[in-house]
Amino acid sequence: MKKILVVAALMLSSVSTFAQHAVGSFNLQPKVGVSIANLTEVKGSDPRVGLVAGVEGEYQASDIFSVSAGVLYSMQGAKANFANLVDATNRLDYINVPIMANVYVVKGLAVKLGVQPGFNVSNKIKVNNLDAVENPAKAQSVDVSIPVGLSYEYNNFQLDARYNWGVSKA
Repeated sequence: MKKILVVAALMLSSVSTFAQHAVGSFNLQPKVGVSIANLTEVKGSDPRVGLVAGVEGEYQASDIFSVSAGVLYSMQGAKANFANLVDATNRLDYINVPIMANVYVVKGLAVKLGVQPGFNVSNKIKVNNLDAVENPAKAQSVDVSIPVGLSYEYNNFQLDARYNWGVSKA
């Protein structure tokens, strides 16, 4: 199932002291946000809203360019209703490793593009009000996506929104 993941990840926080960092500096940023994910091959499915949490490191290579990499736990999947009888939620949890190139178009505002391998750590399904169980439909152990985003840093906080285009089947 090809997956489109919208990490409208309102990624808050930052351990940094400046909105844009000095050339040659490295900073570590804790990330906490929201994931809005869907499975495009499940007709009529709705997004699953979940948590994204982890850490990213960023190296400021020049005044306008930096590279970053991180490790993020992400709750993904989708919800669906079948014939108004069965409500199902597919809970796909991943450890994602975004590797991003960041171009600062103005102070604090960055345009981001990269690649993100994701490693499936949980594949459960919840049907109606029953407890979640292992999903018999196996998910791929590795998922690859292309993240595109914008971020704005101000006073030690970062707002980051990303759209991940899934290039592999979930």
